Amino acid sequence: MRLDRFLSEATELTRSQAKRALRQLEVSVDGEVVRDASRQVSDTQDVRWQGAPLARVGWRYLMLHKPVGVECSLRPAHYPSVMSLIEIEQIERLHPVGRLDVDTSGLLLISDDGQWTHRVTSPNRACVKRYRGEIAEAMSESVAARVAQQFEKGITLQGEEKPTRPATFERVGPHEVLIGVTEGRYHQVRRMMTAVGYPLTSLHREAIGPLSLDPMLEPGECRHLRPEEIAAF
Repeated sequence: MRLDRFLSEATELTRSQAKRALRQLEVSVDGEVVRDASRQVSDTQDVRWQGAPLARVGWRYLMLHKPVGVECSLRPAHYPSVMSLIEIEQIERLHPVGRLDVDTSGLLLISDDGQWTHRVTSPNRACVKRYRGEIAEAMSESVAARVAQQFEKGITLQGEEKPTRPATFERVGPHEVLIGVTEGRYHQVRRMMTAVGYPLTSLHREAIGPLSLDPMLEPGECRHLRPEEIAAF
């Protein structure tokens, strides 16, 4: 990879700051001072900045149990950012993979691998997100069957012309439902439930595609994904 990119991934330097360090003769590769930002380097070479050896931080993949009351934003407006829950080096490189509303809890993926993020979130891949919701008004089995048909057919949400993609709906109990969607429209699951006359009182995401939220994670806790979990997407 380019030397300036290597420096930005191995330090707190931005790409422009890395180029400045190169111009100031602060960087060496295998003992040779280098000024060329486009110089190709590998992880096996001895790259140093101001005499200190550098090691590039690889891609990171995290699973977070998002609690209610935090925003999936790097620049939060009204609530703390989910990133404030994580203690990890070079956190500024990380980003949420998709979003959860402030009042929705559950599985949130976080990474700095843009290509992997695209595989998870691209609508063309139809990755199913599974939610568990609570409703205030009890729902009968006969109504649940009708709602399931509506979800499968697609629901035209208020203010939109195009109906939602086919989704799944299951009544777990009089006040508990399971919902699976492949899209990520604004407040989609809550708006779908409101459209069928059963607004949600709480919503929790249990799974994204083949990956389920680790039951060992308490709200606000996270862990690194295992190799097989990363490869699942």
